[in-house]
Amino acid sequence: MASGRRFGPARLRNTPPYVELLGVLRSEDHPDSNAPEAPQPTLERLDGLLASVRTAGLDVTVVISAARRPLPEGVELSAFRIVQEALSNTLRHAPGATARVELTYSQDALHLRILNSPGLQTAQPSPGAGHGVLGMRERAAMLGGELSAGTTPHGGYEVTALLPVPAAPTTRTDREQTA
Repeated sequence: MASGRRFGPARLRNTPPYVELLGVLRSEDHPDSNAPEAPQPTLERLDGLLASVRTAGLDVTVVISAARRPLPEGVELSAFRIVQEALSNTLRHAPGATARVELTYSQDALHLRILNSPGLQTAQPSPGAGHGVLGMRERAAMLGGELSAGTTPHGGYEVTALLPVPAAPTTRTDREQTA
């Protein structure tokens, strides 16, 4: 292995499933990859992300309201990364939980809601600096949006984000241009 990590049978048995997934989700964990040159993910890759977290043991459903459509690159990337981080946090902090991802397209915004139930098991101590929610907030804010995150009354966790979608430039007709 180029990274120098060893994953013997004993190591795999003692590794929580989310750790394997985090390695796949976080390109910075793979210094020998060409991740900076790779195309940035969009919501077109959401099905692949959901398949990955399902493989790691998370029962997740997705609900898309209104017609799914391409959005500006920044909105697509931020939406994908917010969903990715929220689901990673569910795997890390709420083992055995279920999750629901909701995407609601409106004319001027994309609304995200990622909700998870309480975990069924005690979470293992998690490696990392704990900046996931802050990073999600920063992604939303850089687009002029907002993000909230917190526990639900039933002991789960909810992340909601509003990501503004700039109005598409209008094309004027020849008649309008000469008037």
